[in-house]
Amino acid sequence: MTTVDLNADCGESFGPWSMGDDPAILSIVTSANIACGFHAGDPDTMVETIRLAKANGVAIGAHPGFEDRAGFGRRIIPMTPQAVERMVAYQIGALVATAALEGVPVTHVKAHGALSNLACVEGDYADAIARATKAVDPTLTLLAVATTELERAGAAVGLTVASEIFADRAYEADGNLMSRAKPGAMIEDADLAARRIVEMVKDGIILAHDGTRVPTAIHSICVHGDNPHAVDTARAVRTALEGAGVTLAPFAGR
Repeated sequence: MTTVDLNADCGESFGPWSMGDDPAILSIVTSANIACGFHAGDPDTMVETIRLAKANGVAIGAHPGFEDRAGFGRRIIPMTPQAVERMVAYQIGALVATAALEGVPVTHVKAHGALSNLACVEGDYADAIARATKAVDPTLTLLAVATTELERAGAAVGLTVASEIFADRAYEADGNLMSRAKPGAMIEDADLAARRIVEMVKDGIILAHDGTRVPTAIHSICVHGDNPHAVDTARAVRTALEGAGVTLAPFAGR
């Protein structure tokens, strides 16, 4: 029987500014990637999100990104790999500390937005993220975009790596995510997203927008929590996977 994780990016509000429907999404997914205060989030939001995840039996991970709240972490901030390593370690530490207040373990790390996009193709930055994760806690799993430099970097330093695909994003023929600047990059039809994910999980592939099929391991599926269609998409994906005989469970400890 196939088992996969369903994750969402959560805790991306900041002060009085609200992003996403965390209570709803955390009743559906099995893992949550929680913003650590740089692209979004703050100590109160982090704790509130951790509490919601705990109440729903959802595993939590750190979601570090560039320090860019105005751009929601989707703009590349020029930094050396060494600076990225320190920045990522700092953010993981912030989540570990706030999670300790609630007695909840942090299970994984997933880079956010532009930081993730950069590290998917630039080995030096992927290595920096992997080193930071291992330095904070070598038992953490690196949740890495499938078929990218992040997968390689995590394995190279001896981390457990969980390979991730996206329910609400289109792919290029090389297996990389389509740029959000292109039409069709975001999949807004929940039923379409669900059908694509079932095919990808059952066949062990990334299905590109042109029909190209890229073989990959799949341990986790992401639904972006900031997407207006996130709750509907997550629910449709979960229902479709379970209907296809796939078990949903956190990847931690796999």
